[in-house]
Amino acid sequence: MQDFALYFELGWQHILDWRGYDHILFVAAMCATYLLADWRKVLGMVTAFTIGHSLTLALSVLNYVFISPQWIEFLIPITILSTCLVNLYKPTNQTRPATYLITLIFGLIHGLGFSAYLKSLLGTQDSIISQLFAFNIGLEAGQLLVVSIFLLLAQVALKLLHISRRNWVLFLSSAIFGIALLLTLERLPTLLS
Repeated sequence: MQDFALYFELGWQHILDWRGYDHILFVAAMCATYLLADWRKVLGMVTAFTIGHSLTLALSVLNYVFISPQWIEFLIPITILSTCLVNLYKPTNQTRPATYLITLIFGLIHGLGFSAYLKSLLGTQDSIISQLFAFNIGLEAGQLLVVSIFLLLAQVALKLLHISRRNWVLFLSSAIFGIALLLTLERLPTLLS
């Protein structure tokens, strides 16, 4: 049980770590077009992201998959940019089956971003299933907290401040896009070297 708590905490901290704010940006961008009433759709997307994240994290930790960390660090902000662009051009809160698939694929990319650190923590343990499970449950809990905060902010912006839904989406997605663009440009030189 102590191992579960440790790895749950690592998963929780992974998504909420301000130094690794790219995950928070992605989750915020992912739910930018939704309101509290859309919580089921958002929960489906968060779960798809976690499934993708969990899959590549497990495959990488078990040495079945290896992709250059420079590529992963570059692709993570690309997933954020892409999500923001979709937000800016799609009808508000429209969710298609492809949305869940794309979110799962982006989760695959994000999962590789933490695998080296988790691999060093796990060392040469034979069975890592319970640790990966605990980590991913912590990750899901952290993501749900981030989603809740942004859905509540959207509710306040629309209901109390009377900001139109479209303006909220434009504001949030544009701000996140700007930060993600800076991250992309910052990481491009290491990719090219």
